[in-house]
Amino acid sequence: MSATRPLRFGAEPSGVTRAVILIVAAILFITPIVALIEFSLRVGQPLKGVQTYGPLHYLAIFNPASSGAYQELFQGIGNSLIICVITIVIVLVLLLPTMLLVELRFPKLRRVLEFICIVPITIPTVVLVVGFVPVYSAVVGIFGSAPWTLAFAVGVIVLPYAYRPIAANMAALDLAVLSEAALSLGASWGSVLSRVILPNLRRGIFASSFITIAVVLGEYTIATFLSRNVFQTALVQLQRTDPFVGAIFAVFALLFGFILLLIIGRIGSVGRNRKAS
Repeated sequence: MSATRPLRFGAEPSGVTRAVILIVAAILFITPIVALIEFSLRVGQPLKGVQTYGPLHYLAIFNPASSGAYQELFQGIGNSLIICVITIVIVLVLLLPTMLLVELRFPKLRRVLEFICIVPITIPTVVLVVGFVPVYSAVVGIFGSAPWTLAFAVGVIVLPYAYRPIAANMAALDLAVLSEAALSLGASWGSVLSRVILPNLRRGIFASSFITIAVVLGEYTIATFLSRNVFQTALVQLQRTDPFVGAIFAVFALLFGFILLLIIGRIGSVGRNRKAS
């Protein structure tokens, strides 16, 4: 008895149509990137209608002779990286344990926690900053006005983006059954967390950390209102005198995002390979 094919509703695009759609989408995606790279490689004014290209603008950024012009930019990058580390620590120390506690002990509060974590994405960043300004008057009195203190505010902004990958990873697992099975075999709660739960949540934790890094490096509004020197604020200031620096760091950002996606995909493939073996 031959197997019946599943019913399909609607017209299915032909192979030619799919190829055309993919080609058009690839052109729309690649064209701005190629134009960005082409602009960052321009050297001087066109000579007799012919534009010359070279890596001079890239080399100028990392040239020790011109390091003074880019000093604030590198300070901003350093401050943003410190904020990234502190924000990731906040996510892993506060958000992750709270999600595990709700998932294992108080599952009825799952919707409440999800609502709290998603709320910041529904409020415009400018509105949040208006609320942060009086709060940071007290923060400055306790911790000073160092740029790393932005991590407290950025931790709120990044909450929805950090929550979703971990929540999706938890939804694919039955942590209650896994933990009960490990406990019934004599494992302690420390062993359950370190050897059962956290390894299974590895992909969600790494994805959450990488998305947190991307959000922090792109944060501009909070740093501007609170007068802190971070990557985006220094880049905007420098672009007024060097229009190529924005294009160059946009290329670096694309490469950085591509590397993060490769790392996330590699982590996920390692997890699947271990399960298959």
